[in-house]
Amino acid sequence: MLALVIILALAVVLIVYAVGIYNGLVGLKENVRKAWANIDVLLSQRHDELPKLVETCKQYMKYEQDTLEKVMRARTAVAQAQTRGDLGKLGAAETQLRAGLGQLYAVAENYPELKANQNFLHLQNRISQLENALADRREFYNEAVNLNNIRVQVFPDVLVARRFAFPAAQLLEFTQEQKRDVDLKGLFGS
Repeated sequence: MLALVIILALAVVLIVYAVGIYNGLVGLKENVRKAWANIDVLLSQRHDELPKLVETCKQYMKYEQDTLEKVMRARTAVAQAQTRGDLGKLGAAETQLRAGLGQLYAVAENYPELKANQNFLHLQNRISQLENALADRREFYNEAVNLNNIRVQVFPDVLVARRFAFPAAQLLEFTQEQKRDVDLKGLFGS
């Protein structure tokens, strides 16, 4: 009888422990999802601001259509990668967008009326703020992914993770080429 009570007590402890692990894994998975949703919101906000910036620039930059089109193509590539959740393509598209925006801001230097336009200044500032917020959110996302990935690989959590199909999440990483600063002098032959 005592052996049966001990076995039942151990079974209850193991079940409670496994439920605790399961709930912890669910929490980590949801933190990754929430961190990505935060990035998604900022990407969407930036996506909405870029056409306004391009339209403002079009009023002044009559001969810079190629620069404006590069920004819009990069914007589209970011949106497509974002929609598909393709983090590899998102990094490449983000690099294109950064280069396009850098080129746009550099070309804007040649247009004093544009640089003085309050709408342009507001949009430029807004996009810069969004870029800074995105950098912060990428860091939070990668931290959430890292915590999740550690937990789904350590013992005994790995047993519960495999049993209930908790996958490792993908870090948002950029290649060295993608992290390199944009060479504005090279873009404009200055």
